[in-house]
Amino acid sequence: MKTAVITLAHGRHAHLAGQQQALRASTLRPGDYVVVAMDDPAIAAPHPDVSGTVLRVDSAGGNLPLARARNLGAETALDRGAELLVFLDVDCLPAPDLLSGYEQAARDPAGAGRLLCGPVTYLDPPGTGGYDLSGLARLDNPHPARPAPEPGEVVPDENPDLFWSLSFAVTAETWQRIGGFCEDYTGYGGEDTDFARLARRSGVGLAWVGAARAYHQWHPTEDPPVQHVADIVRNANLFYERWGAWPMGGWLTAFRERGLIRGGTGAERCELADGITGPREPSAAVP
Repeated sequence: MKTAVITLAHGRHAHLAGQQQALRASTLRPGDYVVVAMDDPAIAAPHPDVSGTVLRVDSAGGNLPLARARNLGAETALDRGAELLVFLDVDCLPAPDLLSGYEQAARDPAGAGRLLCGPVTYLDPPGTGGYDLSGLARLDNPHPARPAPEPGEVVPDENPDLFWSLSFAVTAETWQRIGGFCEDYTGYGGEDTDFARLARRSGVGLAWVGAARAYHQWHPTEDPPVQHVADIVRNANLFYERWGAWPMGGWLTAFRERGLIRGGTGAERCELADGITGPREPSAAVP
């Protein structure tokens, strides 16, 4: 089975280099490595030990085209012969057994034909020497909001709202069955939840793969992500128009409590509060 790793990048060059270093230490090397550089001409070709390519994508109206970039990465990998697509966030360091874990799960009756998701540990800031890749297993502490089976376990799941795009895998056949990400989403938030809804509509559930562990490299952030409030409002409205439900409920609640937005509950449209500016709303596509 030819496995391709697909990573989107905009900045985070040191994190991207760390990911490539971790892939070089993998027990199973990727058959291909597709880096999709969004508005970032400084991203160079992957390390020679990790065979792959870099694609260039421009933003749409200043908003990073995450959905379009994932689709382009997948289409390119498939054209290059990939049979299993592994999507890794640029911040994620794969454990040595991540790729082999996803491959085995794709053949396992509990995981075959499903979106395969692995547990992710959020790391503390590294020391001056960076992360010790040989010691990542000692830091294993998967995010509590998602299932985290033990290595060797593959656990089916039918809740699409638990899907996340930090680390997941899908066979070529299942990707084509789902049809990819909805490219009406731009900027941060919502497109991965939409993708999981498209999967469910296509009869594709989730499965959690204990062996496919990843480690999210630390970077400064805000909780809730107020720097992305305009993107989240725009994409939340798009999601509601497509599915009749509100995504990212915790973030929307936190934004309302801070006076940054109004609406986003029931049938009330989500809007930025007075004085908060953001890009215009996109039109919704019928799923």
